[in-house]
Amino acid sequence: MYRIPVVTKNLLIINALCFLALLVGERHNIDLNDMLGLHFFLASDFRPYQLLTYMFMHGSFEHIFFNMFAVWMFGRIIEQILGSGRFLFYYIACGLGAGLCQELVQYFNYIGLEHTDVANHLGELVRGDFVIYNGMAIDINVWTTVGASGAVYGVLLAFGMLLPEERMFVFPIPFPVKAKYFVMGYAVLELMLARSNDGVAHYAHLGGMLFGFLILLSWKDSGNSGLFGKVKRMLRSKNDNNFHVYSRR
Repeated sequence: MYRIPVVTKNLLIINALCFLALLVGERHNIDLNDMLGLHFFLASDFRPYQLLTYMFMHGSFEHIFFNMFAVWMFGRIIEQILGSGRFLFYYIACGLGAGLCQELVQYFNYIGLEHTDVANHLGELVRGDFVIYNGMAIDINVWTTVGASGAVYGVLLAFGMLLPEERMFVFPIPFPVKAKYFVMGYAVLELMLARSNDGVAHYAHLGGMLFGFLILLSWKDSGNSGLFGKVKRMLRSKNDNNFHVYSRR
């Protein structure tokens, strides 16, 4: 088994501890997801620190399991390439960017609800934390986002950009897929699902990828003859097998 780098390891530990704290809190009628999850910025329960804390909270065991599996699978490779300090910055920045994108989308939804024909017909919009939708008053405090998915999608994008030719086995596809196509496929899928109202923050996922893309572009030609040049030298070195996660090309 590959040695887990320090930042990846600590991200796994912190997320696991936060999920354990969530379960303990539920037994004492304390909802940590409500306290630390990211609320819509116009809601009364919103706090600025939630832009950071939301990415360490999760809604279910399946939610945290798949996110942390991706952190372990891809994060340890990207941390080896970027270095621990730069990887931590990248991970947090992608998570923050995902949160900001989710807030922006929620704001547009809020504006849309505020000006629906239903609201105009009923008269003045309910004040405070409520908005009219289909003749009902909805508490905007329920618009809460939790999960590391935005940061994880940023890490996934980094894997596809930095190791585009890496071949991956993706269930149920019976043949290996290059990382660049795998990542592009995920991005297209998120775009298709973005307006599905399935309760998943697809725009946050896309926001994490967008911020990751912008950060990697800014690092492309900075120092050490460029980040992408550094990766090519790593892959040409005799230790390049450290970066082959799934199978040999």
